Amino acid sequence: MFINIAKTLFLGVFMEINVIEEKKNRMSFEIKGEGNTFCNLLKDELWNDKHVTVAAYNIKHPLIGVPFMIVETDDKSQKQALISAAERVADKAEKLKKEAKKALK
Repeated sequence: MFINIAKTLFLGVFMEINVIEEKKNRMSFEIKGEGNTFCNLLKDELWNDKHVTVAAYNIKHPLIGVPFMIVETDDKSQKQALISAAERVADKAEKLKKEAKKALK
């Protein structure tokens, strides 16, 4: 049973995030329309947060599976940890875009 559904604009693309479970320090959710590349990047960026104690994802089927992600924190809001990680990913993507434009002139 889904608790809520949010459509989020990230890097110019809307993605659907379905929160499945939300407790004090744990959140699990699905990210529809994404795959291993984005989920692995987000997971790695979550691990850069000292308050994140668990960051993992699973895709049950490589072609039709929907990524399922779990985030646990010590005392920081898991939503805030996720938002901060997404912002850092967006910043890195923007920096890469600028560097690529400069290098390919």
